[in-house]
Amino acid sequence: MNHRILFVCLGNICRSPTAEAVTRAKAAARGLDLTLDSAGTGTWHLGKPPYGPMQTAAHAKGYDLSTLRARQVSLADFGAFDLIIAMDAENMADLAAFGPADRVSLFTDFAPDTTATHVPDPYFTRDFDGALALIERCADGLLDAVAARSRHEL
Repeated sequence: MNHRILFVCLGNICRSPTAEAVTRAKAAARGLDLTLDSAGTGTWHLGKPPYGPMQTAAHAKGYDLSTLRARQVSLADFGAFDLIIAMDAENMADLAAFGPADRVSLFTDFAPDTTATHVPDPYFTRDFDGALALIERCADGLLDAVAARSRHEL
């Protein structure tokens, strides 16, 4: 089954596009068929590529964010995606204004081996490598959950 997953952060230039690219690469390595996208709750960066320092950190680990462009989440996304993944509690609250919350989860919920309750925004913290490392751990946990669900559906 093709799972459709949307990653959401504030401006869609750091965390959510990185989560999309990391999860895409890790899913391909596992042979998982997923439809992935990312969006932001705000409109500041519409149409812009991911933030340069985030692209640099991702590129150093083998992830390509260069083709991604920022967009804003919409009500239609709640019908188009099976799962919407928020990077932090503020994103979760903002998503409640767009549509039903039954498909929304925090990304860190998929990384039980960490005490992190959210993915810190490196645009503000400047810790691009730290955010990337946490995103990789969350992506691994998410893909484990998707693979387990796919096996269950067979």
